[in-house]
Amino acid sequence: MKPVLQVRDLCRNRILHNISFDLMPGELLAVMGPSGSGKSTLLYNTAGLDQADAGEVRLQDTVLTALSDDHKARLRLEKMGFVFQQMNTIPGLSLEENIVLPGIQAQGKRQKAKVKEKARRLMKELGLEGLENRQVQQVSGGQLQRACICRSLINDPVILFADEPTGALNRQAAQEVMDTLVNLNRQGMSILMVTHDSKTASRCDRILYLQDGEIKDQLYLERADADREQRVNDWLMQRGW
Repeated sequence: MKPVLQVRDLCRNRILHNISFDLMPGELLAVMGPSGSGKSTLLYNTAGLDQADAGEVRLQDTVLTALSDDHKARLRLEKMGFVFQQMNTIPGLSLEENIVLPGIQAQGKRQKAKVKEKARRLMKELGLEGLENRQVQQVSGGQLQRACICRSLINDPVILFADEPTGALNRQAAQEVMDTLVNLNRQGMSILMVTHDSKTASRCDRILYLQDGEIKDQLYLERADADREQRVNDWLMQRGW
């Protein structure tokens, strides 16, 4: 099986040092590590949001690191979805309007009705039916993050990048958001996620441990393992977490 994402010898400005890993189709991969270890820098560089100093990032058959900024932006719009802790919604627009915006950017105004129909279907699937016309400040943090997940899916991406997607949420909302991401993953979505939360990471298939800009270790988790969270906590303690 061919990886969705291949990262080889990635280096960035004394922050990342020769990072190499693959993300397989349908894999939910977490990146953990101490503050300042380069987690978010790694995610931004693998998604083409920042320019690496050396190394190669390949998304399916496209060498992302060889593209111009404009081509990277187009690839992100059409093939990548993003879920951030800050959510990056536009005040003054409704939830539905925030969700359809990248769809219209990618597909054009002539496809607005089709994009809108898909947005409503996604909102229904993610438990947001009836909130289409709510302003972003009129919903809970968990609902807003699920709307951001809808937005990330509007163009049928091949990969989701998630940077601390539960970091700004309370425990219940965080669990709801992770339930959503895990369900998407079980349907075949490949996800690369940065997190500092062991409970969140324990629901992933694999965890990379990043320290001083290098991958120091990785942990594979079985979906049927009832002690996943304890395994993750024990593993992190061994890493000096």
